[in-house]
Amino acid sequence: MKRWMLAATCVALLGTAACGGDDQSGDGGTPDTASPPQSPTGTQGSPEPTSPAPGGECASVIESLSPRERVAQLLVVGVEPSDPAAAVRLVSDHRVGGIFIGGNATDLLTGDALEQVQQAAGEVPVSVAVDDEGGRVQRIDELVGSIPSAREMAATMTPEEVRQLAVERGEQLSARGVTVDYAPTVDLTDGPANGVIGDRSFSADPQTATEYAAAFAEGLSESGVRPVIKHFPGHGRASGDSHQGLVQTPPLDDLRESDLVPYEDLGVYPDDTEVMVGHLDVPGLTEGEPASLSPAAYQLLREDYGYDGVVLTDDLGAMRAISDTYTLDEAVLLAVQAGADQPLWSAGGDVAPVIDRLETAVAEGELPQDRLNEALTRVLTAKGACG
Repeated sequence: MKRWMLAATCVALLGTAACGGDDQSGDGGTPDTASPPQSPTGTQGSPEPTSPAPGGECASVIESLSPRERVAQLLVVGVEPSDPAAAVRLVSDHRVGGIFIGGNATDLLTGDALEQVQQAAGEVPVSVAVDDEGGRVQRIDELVGSIPSAREMAATMTPEEVRQLAVERGEQLSARGVTVDYAPTVDLTDGPANGVIGDRSFSADPQTATEYAAAFAEGLSESGVRPVIKHFPGHGRASGDSHQGLVQTPPLDDLRESDLVPYEDLGVYPDDTEVMVGHLDVPGLTEGEPASLSPAAYQLLREDYGYDGVVLTDDLGAMRAISDTYTLDEAVLLAVQAGADQPLWSAGGDVAPVIDRLETAVAEGELPQDRLNEALTRVLTAKGACG
C-alpha cells in the first residue's frame, strides 16, 4: 500500500501523540492501479491518508536529540568530494542530517570513506545524496561508466529498459554508500540540449516524461536508493537559469495543464520518492518569491497534489535566485518556515551560523515547534531512524 501521507498526529509529536510510521527507505513498492480520487481543486491526488497506530518510535528518537541536534538533522550540506576527513568532521561536530556530494572527484565514493562518515553520525544515520541523472549530470561515471541523458533514454530505450538501467546504477551508488539520488528530472522541455534543463528532461510531453521518470525512480528505489523528482512546480519552461537569478514560469493555471501533470498521480512513483522544490517565481502562486521559500508552493504540493513525503529545496547557497537577495541563514529559515523538510546548500562552509539561527528561531517561537517536529518526523522516517 502506498504510504504518501504521515499521520496528522505526528505534528504533535512531542505533545501527546507520536509517530511510529513505516520506514520508507528502499521500499520500491508497486504502482497503484486504481484511479486516485479527485482533489477539491480538481487535480488528481493520491489516495486519502490512513493513520498508522500511535507509537513512540519517532518521538523517542527526537527526545534523544538536543535542541541543536534537532535543527541540524534537517540540513543537507554540500561536502568537498576530495576531502573525506572534512565530511567526517562536519557530521561529527555538527550532527547534520544529510550531506550532498557534487563535483567530479570520487574520493568520498571509494574505499570506506562513507562508512567512516556514517560512523561519525552515531545512532542516527546521515543521508548521503548525489545528483546522478545521466548525461551531463553524473557523479560516478569515472568509476563505473556513463549513462545516457534523460532525453536520450526516452528516445532510444523502453521504460522497462530505463528501469533496469536505474536498478544497476542504484546498486552501484548504494554499494558506495549513497542513499539518495536527486533524480529523475520531471521538468518538461524539448528545448536545446545544453539549456538549463535541456536534455535533462525526458520529454516535453507530460505523459511520456512521467512514464520514463517513474521507471527511473522505480529502478533506484528497488536498489535501495531514494529517488527525488524535481524541480517542482516545473523548471522546463521557465524564463532562464535560477543559478543566475530568479526566473519566472508561465502562470499557475498554465502549469496545471502541462508542467504539473507529472505530480498529479504521485502513486506512479515508488513509496520513498522525495520532491525537490525549485527557485521559481510562479505568477498566480508565489507572487515574486522563489517557490522554495513560498508557503503557497508547499501548500500546492501538499494539498492539491496530496504529497506528504520529504520535500527538499534546490541549492540555497550557490544559486543567485536566492543568494542575490537572502543570506544563507535567512534562506534556510525561510525555507523551513514555508514548508521544506530539508534545506539544501552545496557550498558547505561554516554551518554553525545556520544552526545558530534555526536554534534561536525555535527557542523564540519564530519557527513553530510543530513545524520542526513535522519535518523531523519525515526526515527521520525516510532514513529508517524511527524503528
